[in-house]
Amino acid sequence: MRDHSVTVDSSTSPATLTFAPNFNVAVSFIDRHLSEGRADKVVIRQVGGSDGGPDGGAEVTYGQLAAGVNRAGNALLGLGIGAGDRVVMIVKDCPAFYELFWGAIKAGLVPVPINTLLRAKDYQYMIEDSACAALIYSPEFAGEVEPALAEAARKPAHVMLTEGDPSDGGGATFAALAAAASDVLEPAPATADDDCFWLYSSGTTGRPKGAVHAHRDMVVTGQHYGIDTLGLRQDDVCFSAAKLFFAYGLGNGMSFPLWCGATAVLLPGPPTPDSTFETIETYRPTVFFGVPTLYAAQLRALDAAPRDLASVRVCVSAGEALPADIFRRWKEKTGTVILDGIGSTEALHIFISNRLDDIAPGTSGRVVPGYDARIIDENGAEAASGESGRLLIKGGSTAKYYWNNPQKTAEVMVEGWVDTGDTYIRDDQGYYHYCGRNDDMMKVGGIWCSPFEIEAKLIEHAKVLEAAVVGRADADNLEKPAAYIVLNDAADAGEETSQALLEHCKSGLAKYKYPRWIEFVEELPKTATGKIQRFKLR
Repeated sequence: MRDHSVTVDSSTSPATLTFAPNFNVAVSFIDRHLSEGRADKVVIRQVGGSDGGPDGGAEVTYGQLAAGVNRAGNALLGLGIGAGDRVVMIVKDCPAFYELFWGAIKAGLVPVPINTLLRAKDYQYMIEDSACAALIYSPEFAGEVEPALAEAARKPAHVMLTEGDPSDGGGATFAALAAAASDVLEPAPATADDDCFWLYSSGTTGRPKGAVHAHRDMVVTGQHYGIDTLGLRQDDVCFSAAKLFFAYGLGNGMSFPLWCGATAVLLPGPPTPDSTFETIETYRPTVFFGVPTLYAAQLRALDAAPRDLASVRVCVSAGEALPADIFRRWKEKTGTVILDGIGSTEALHIFISNRLDDIAPGTSGRVVPGYDARIIDENGAEAASGESGRLLIKGGSTAKYYWNNPQKTAEVMVEGWVDTGDTYIRDDQGYYHYCGRNDDMMKVGGIWCSPFEIEAKLIEHAKVLEAAVVGRADADNLEKPAAYIVLNDAADAGEETSQALLEHCKSGLAKYKYPRWIEFVEELPKTATGKIQRFKLR
């Protein structure tokens, strides 16, 4: 085996990463643990039961994972898939995801994990766009995957289920192929900058885009965020409500524990307050990764009945900005802080974050070691402290390009900087304040107004569970804020509550920022990864 190593020099700040000339990242994340004595340590604890309940789960050791990865890589190569070809994965959170993802990388192929919550038309687009050589999917998703395949203009040469009845997928399952394959596999030649895997963006506006990531990228996020920022260690147990197909979940639930030599808890089913609390009580994770909408729902559940969350030493939030009031209420209820941050599919994980020793509730925190950030105004000039503008980010984990989309690549990725699409303010202390997506900002009375600021104020009210604010034209065709509210108790909807919320906003916001309209709704439109789709409200 040729080198494939990465050297981490923690004496520098940020830590310096030096990659061997021949570097296949699967060696550092999978094979390394055998030489470091972790073969018998449990790396994956899967929550069992078809509903994701706590009974009947599986455990996988680092040694078993390494053998499974090698079998998966050999099974893929045995199909005749060539170097650099794409393997689309529509796979639930389970050990097979790990084995297929890392087996493809070690074999020199490119895994493309896809959102498991999408519909047939979305899968059809990604199958065609990726020009994948293989599609492997969990049986649970056949109802959407198979119609997509039937309609696809270009079909992959190899299609199969991960497991189950082979007749459902038209042939042998991948589990059967892998079981018959060798558990010895030499890593394919690669460099740190070679294409390694893709992640499709959530497509909040327009078609999803395939962000192409290199072998180095997971090392960068694992070290600079996982260790240098979050302080992960090998005795940690990580549990992510965000799924592995999501860039945030891929780090939380797989690459971070693997980089640190820790353990991951995987929940195949949907992350509800009950399922996440049951998982925490049963599997005792030390680090929990959620999103603001889940934390809000969990807080409502905790109001009804206490739960045992004592094992958790720190919680993390991303996907949407975390309102300061949710931070405060969570800390009061659990005694644990939530570290909010911002990341993206293009940057692979979080690049601005709060830290255990440096928390500013209601902000995204400060820049993560190893990254640079800029805020630019409408003219492309550097925005002054306290002024809002477009957030640009640069770092060693940013995507190389968008697959098959040179126009978007040129628009978003310029001279190493990635335009995040978010509007931010950096204050005098270096904390970054989220204002909204660039398209969500509104001018009220000629002054830029952040929807998130109004939403955060609304969420402080005891009757409000969730809020989304967008611009709407008034009778004079002037833009004003309109609020869509999900209440803790729908029975409270009415004029009295509307007036109470208006007074609440007027008492804590600048005069022009209060919502001119308040509408009560049962739920807010969201992407499959939990981001509010404000453009649908507009």
